[in-house]
Order: sequence, then C-alpha cells, then structure tokens
Amino acid sequence: MSISPILQLDNIEVIYEKVILAVRHISLTVSQHSIVALLGANGAGKSTTLKAISGLANAQRGEIVAGRIAYQGRDVTDTSPGDLVKQGLVQVLEGRHCFAHLTVEENLLTGSFIHKPSREQLSQQLELIYHYFPRLKLLRKSLAGYTSGGEQQMVAIGRALMSRPKLVLLDEPSMGLAPQIVEEIFAIVNQLRQDNGVSFLVAEQNATVALRYADYAYVLENGQINNQGDAQTINQSAELLASYLGG
Repeated sequence: MSISPILQLDNIEVIYEKVILAVRHISLTVSQHSIVALLGANGAGKSTTLKAISGLANAQRGEIVAGRIAYQGRDVTDTSPGDLVKQGLVQVLEGRHCFAHLTVEENLLTGSFIHKPSREQLSQQLELIYHYFPRLKLLRKSLAGYTSGGEQQMVAIGRALMSRPKLVLLDEPSMGLAPQIVEEIFAIVNQLRQDNGVSFLVAEQNATVALRYADYAYVLENGQINNQGDAQTINQSAELLASYLGG
C-alpha cells in the first residue's frame, strides 16, 4: 500500500490586496520523509506559495481564492497558522527574523511553548537542537542580534524544530550566506530528514545546492509551475535555466 503524501496542493491561487494574482494553478506534492525544492527567480511566487501553505499569506493581505491544501490527508486550506504549528507544520521565514534582544537559547525556547512542554522535555529538545547545531550551544548565552547571518539562520531553523514539526517550510535559507555555510545548513536539513523523518519544502533561488539535496523539484515562473521532476532531471533541464534568465 502506498503512503499518502504529507502535503498536497491542488490548483492553488493566491490574490493580494483583492486584485493582484500572485500564484495560479499551483499543484504540488511533498512525500513523507522527503526534501522537495521549489525553485525560481526572485518574484516567481515561491514565498507566496509557502505562506499560503502555512496560513501566513493573510498577514500580508493575501488570500487563497481557489484550490485546496491537504496536510496529512486533511483539508487545511483555511486553518490558522497556530493550529498548523500544533499539527506539526511550521515555516521558517525568509530573512531569519530572530529576536535580536534575546539570547540564542531564549530564541530557541520560544519555538517550543505552543506545546507547553515540561522542563525535562524542554531540556531534551534543546539538547537535540544542540546536537545538530553545536555552534548554537557555544553561543547559547549570546544575544542573537550579535551573531552572524549563518548563525541566525541556524537559530531560526532550530527554533522551528523546537515545535517538533513533521513538515518544515524553508524560505530562501541560503540568502546572503557564504557557500560553506549554505552547504552546512543543507547537510543538517538532510540529516534531520534521515534521522527524524522530518519532511522539508524548500523555496530557493540557489538551484545548484538545493538540487544536490532534494528528492524532487518544482520550477516556478511568473506564479506558475513550468516544470517538475526528480532533482537530477530538473538539474539538466533547459526550463530551469530559462526560468532564471526570463527565457
């Protein structure tokens, strides 16, 4: 018997400010325990797609006007962001968005409180994050605002993992980071998938690194999917190059 996907979008359309059609006819699937890349140039509709899934599009006067989103087999098209986090679906926003005035560890702790964990559970969750991000353990008492961009990205991902997610939406995790740090972050994402079965949908402009770790990929152009397939096939496709060059 085949395992049902953890996430499925069917012909999603999102409009901003009641008039701006941002994405249209977006259909995609994220299988259990997989890494799926959502590729495309800036403005292609990647972030809008992720925010539609996580329920955050409403915060920017966006709304889903057509289509359906299913998470773990349930329709969550109109589910609130908080309820989605409780169900194990969490987004890491583009630009990291750490609490600069809080320490690294305090930032991580903010991701766990939605489940009201015990002190013992909190300690266990922190140790798990520090296992994957040992650099954060060294910086746990440092203010997040004084850490590097790569370290802040690790904090943002670690904070999301503190909510014990089944599916993580990562928006442009490589933006503004050195190539070595980008490789380190993607390697950790892959390890989390292998060790804990966490699924990832990664919106990324850096197709080269994303396709090295992804199982499957979708290419967006002008708010629509213009190509999809396994990562190796997409990496060799002319459509991928055209989507970045506007061809």
